[in-house]
Amino acid sequence: MFLLSHVAMGKSILVTGGARSGKSAIAERLALGLGPHPIYIATAEAHDREMAERIAAHRARRGPEWTTRNAPLDLAAALRATDGAGPRLVDCLTLWLTNIMLSEQDWQAAARLLTDTLGRQEAPVILVTNEVGAGIVPENALGRAFRDAAGLLNQSVAEVSQEVYLAVAGIPMKVK
Repeated sequence: MFLLSHVAMGKSILVTGGARSGKSAIAERLALGLGPHPIYIATAEAHDREMAERIAAHRARRGPEWTTRNAPLDLAAALRATDGAGPRLVDCLTLWLTNIMLSEQDWQAAARLLTDTLGRQEAPVILVTNEVGAGIVPENALGRAFRDAAGLLNQSVAEVSQEVYLAVAGIPMKVK
């Protein structure tokens, strides 16, 4: 569905890739191309100095035109609350999944709520996630459970997304 201003409505775009593959920068460019007043929905929490520095670097790169909303756990509510206010960028799903799993919530129920919510959005949503299954098999049960959950979450979000990009060395490759 499109408005006269040519802003895509209801479109979900998933950007995936490995660590430091350029996913966030690609997603930021996509969001800026979908309309004014982009909203950055942050799932990260600064539990240590290194993560605080990463968050600060992301903020500095984005600039003042972005509005930031923190949603470490209730991502679906953040999407509902910001729908219609401009394009949204969720960065990132794997940190959100980590938060859900470490808080011992039902990640599968949270994922279903997320995909249901994405299907009901009127304003565009770009979601960043990590491809975690292409590396070694984690040595512990929690690591393996996370890897499996992330793979299943990525599949379900990709299924409801109209576009999917794989980031490789800062280059987006459209896969859907």
